[in-house]
Amino acid sequence: DIAQSGRLDLIIMQNEHNKSCHNTAINITMGRDALCKIHVITLHGGKIGNEINIALNGKGGECNLHGLYLAGGKQEISNRVNIYHNAGECKSNQLFKGILDGEAITRFSGTIYVEKGAQKTEAYQANNNLLASDGATAYTKPHLEIYADDVKCSHGATIGSLNEDELFYMRSRGISLDEAKLLQQQAFANATIEDIANLELRERLTSLVESRLRGEFSDCEKCD
Repeated sequence: DIAQSGRLDLIIMQNEHNKSCHNTAINITMGRDALCKIHVITLHGGKIGNEINIALNGKGGECNLHGLYLAGGKQEISNRVNIYHNAGECKSNQLFKGILDGEAITRFSGTIYVEKGAQKTEAYQANNNLLASDGATAYTKPHLEIYADDVKCSHGATIGSLNEDELFYMRSRGISLDEAKLLQQQAFANATIEDIANLELRERLTSLVESRLRGEFSDCEKCD
């Protein structure tokens, strides 16, 4: 529970081996004027499932939730998010991004609930997926369930591939194809971690994301 005017800044990094099966559940209730910021960074794993439930029960609460998942090989990653706006004048913002390679499968399911009395709610949800191979599959299901009439809410999802025009431009400037792909993927991923307040931690996570995208620790001799 986050009490009235309380603050929570939570960063979760998941880096598992190829045969891992890991499930994480987060349940948070927020009081009046409480602030919650959560980052979930999934770098690697066999089958990883995350479920996040957040209830804004007091006026003036604000929740910001950012997720990044990188999947390759035959990995499976799922994120299920439920945000409950039970009180008015609260804000929530969700941004989840995924980069998929190989035959990876990812699933995102996000629901924003706005109760009847929760007027002046502002709630936003986005899930963007970048497919780096033809064999990867991303499933996404954003959802709004609104029972109040004075709200600002939106949701959206995208599934796309690398931008060929940008790749061509970088290659025309002497950048190799592999490096051009890496730069494009890094730019896509950085939006989910650039607001981490701790500079040292943000730089460390940025470095780990780059290493993961370069394939430097995507395989394990004991975990094929």
